[in-house]
Amino acid sequence: MPSMTTPDRTRTPLPGISSRAYEHPADRSALVAMRSLTGFDSVLKRTSGLFSERRLRLMFLASAVRTSETQFRGLYDMGRDSAYILDLARIPEVYVQQDPKVYAMAIGFDEPFIVVSTGCLDLLDEEELRFVVGHETAHILSGHAVYGTMLQILTRLATRVAWIPLGYIGLRVIVAALEEWARKAEMSADRGGLLAGQDPEAALRALMKLAGGSRLHEMNIEAFLDQAREYDTAGDVRDGLLKVLNLLGTTHPFAVTRVAELDRWRRSGDYDRILTGDYPRRTDDHTAKISDEVKAAAASYRESWAQSQDPFIGVLRDVAEGAVNAGERIFNRFSRREN
Repeated sequence: MPSMTTPDRTRTPLPGISSRAYEHPADRSALVAMRSLTGFDSVLKRTSGLFSERRLRLMFLASAVRTSETQFRGLYDMGRDSAYILDLARIPEVYVQQDPKVYAMAIGFDEPFIVVSTGCLDLLDEEELRFVVGHETAHILSGHAVYGTMLQILTRLATRVAWIPLGYIGLRVIVAALEEWARKAEMSADRGGLLAGQDPEAALRALMKLAGGSRLHEMNIEAFLDQAREYDTAGDVRDGLLKVLNLLGTTHPFAVTRVAELDRWRRSGDYDRILTGDYPRRTDDHTAKISDEVKAAAASYRESWAQSQDPFIGVLRDVAEGAVNAGERIFNRFSRREN
């Protein structure tokens, strides 16, 4: 594979890296569970056939610009670089789609590809864009493109059967669960994007620009992190409930949350440790246990709840702890009777 596009800046390749190295625990536990289901992938692929990935690819081939050595060369090289650093077996195609809205996405089943909007190109500088392409590449390595595409399909299907009450409710429950997973998957991909670009400041800038636009000279990352802390602590229980309601129907966390989470992960030492070569390899993925990943996810939620100063989260935490304590008392009482 050709050398990386920025000769004056060395980026560390991560051969054989498993997506488990950067995945959020809640995301990872869901993925391990889905991958462990016998025949799940084959069922998924058969389902995908109903919606024709081939048709989807032809649509972008006809209506967008596929990057290459002669079209959007810089973006094309970023796609190759990200695939090289994260050690993907196949370099995903990257398409540019004319749209002033700022977005990028990884879609598809058998051969996922990346789509970047012109709005995204206009908003971000080179290193920020490298983070975004790495973010989408991390989605592909994790298998998010497959499950994310299914989420899009189920969301559209739910709107079509809205006139059937029970069918709609059932699908909305599934979609809501997938949306919660998708928000954690975005945090995973942010970490993967940082590993691909290896420029923490550019990664945080890119996420901040999603909230404030292109006027970078008018913004400050430390002030934005303060804003994230204020969002976490502001208001009373009612405001905490409103925060939860504001997330309904969304697949991405809010920008302040993403910046704060990525900065926290970087400062935890995991980012530097991975760059030194200390990370799980995908050759060991088959040994991952659902029980261990679920425990890690539960521990992650407990930690985030413990760190949160949101009054509403405090109420939920107290209720949860009370339920656990009550359960332990009941269990101990039955245990004494049996003895």
